[in-house]
Amino acid sequence: MADVMLALARTFANLKDGKVWLYVLTPALFSLLLSIGLAIWVLGAVVQHLMDYPPMTLLVGWGLVWLAHLLAYMGGWLAIFAVAYMTASLLAAIVIMPLMLNHLATIEYRDVAAMGKDSFVAAALNSLLAAAIFVIGWVATIPLWLIPGFSLLVPLLLMGWLNRRTFAYDALSMHATAAEWAEIRQQNKTPLFMLGLTMALLAHVPLVGLLVPALAALAFVHYGLEALRRSRGGAVVTIEGERI
Repeated sequence: MADVMLALARTFANLKDGKVWLYVLTPALFSLLLSIGLAIWVLGAVVQHLMDYPPMTLLVGWGLVWLAHLLAYMGGWLAIFAVAYMTASLLAAIVIMPLMLNHLATIEYRDVAAMGKDSFVAAALNSLLAAAIFVIGWVATIPLWLIPGFSLLVPLLLMGWLNRRTFAYDALSMHATAAEWAEIRQQNKTPLFMLGLTMALLAHVPLVGLLVPALAALAFVHYGLEALRRSRGGAVVTIEGERI
């Protein structure tokens, strides 16, 4: 967890940089506008649709109409949140991350040579595939939400996986060779997922959650480039642009 904490510390230290704030706020504003739009035009239809299926139909039959509506609205808001987060993550991965990566590479990781292929198409396809699997997983696990506590646990795990799958590859595609990426992915499976899960937890914090897609991209850049630096034998620990 030390490497995860280091990546998070560097991420929040970068918030002193005005350019980084521009990168962070762009997906956040998009996510906010999308959430408001979906709430206005789609939420009612989603709630009505959910009311036609168990367990809402069972609750209505038992006279607990208020509880059925409450659960339906919770489900509707969770769906809106998932769509907004996934879309903002795609924007952060495809558009914002390359800009952020170039910015950080020239400031904090000048000693990490770019030896990858920097393929925009490959990165975009990776992000779109991750989004498709995320949607399928979200729909497939809906029945598990009926188990107490799983309505919170399952979305967290799915979002943690989405963060790891989307941002880990994109963070290293320009700098790491295929062999280096395979080695880092194999040796850092658990920390990478824990970083993704940590960002998923932050996504559920009011207001802060809007910033998470770009913050996740930033955190994975720090984690990935530091892991690559160490794998090449240059284990130099830096924070806020200073070497220790």
